[in-house]
Amino acid sequence: MRKTLISTLWLVCALLQQVQASESHPLLPEATAVAPSVEFTRFGFSIYRAQLWAPKGRYIPDQPFVLSLTYSRDIARDRLLDASLTHMQKLGAPVQDQPHWRGELESVLTDVKQGDTLSGVYRPGQGAEFFYQEKKLGDLNDALALHFFSIWLDPRTSEPELRLALIGQSR
Repeated sequence: MRKTLISTLWLVCALLQQVQASESHPLLPEATAVAPSVEFTRFGFSIYRAQLWAPKGRYIPDQPFVLSLTYSRDIARDRLLDASLTHMQKLGAPVQDQPHWRGELESVLTDVKQGDTLSGVYRPGQGAEFFYQEKKLGDLNDALALHFFSIWLDPRTSEPELRLALIGQSR
């Protein structure tokens, strides 16, 4: 009886993941989840849950995608900006040569509270649109958008396990 119950629960969980993965994203209807959402923690504290959506549920770097972050805690926009610029610079982005980038990023980021979701929709060659709770915040040009998304998706990211989980290649 216990084995049957465990097997049934496992099957239900697997089916729920398949249903979730097959649903399209409202900001990019041709996109489905690449993998289940993944939790990012720092010093044992949850910061956000991240999920990547792409056409046919497969991340291909030069194809459109949506990256959504649902925050587990309140974070001020200035902290998000500083962290973003720092990570971009570590990946080789010419942050110091582009002082206007801070203002451009400021237009697409906002203070977040626990449970809030920020999403970026990237379209190659066009740039990205950013949304807070599905309300549009603004746009970034293609070059800056690529540097921004590299924080999570570049193979040299500071969080390679998070990247692998996002793109569906967890170890």
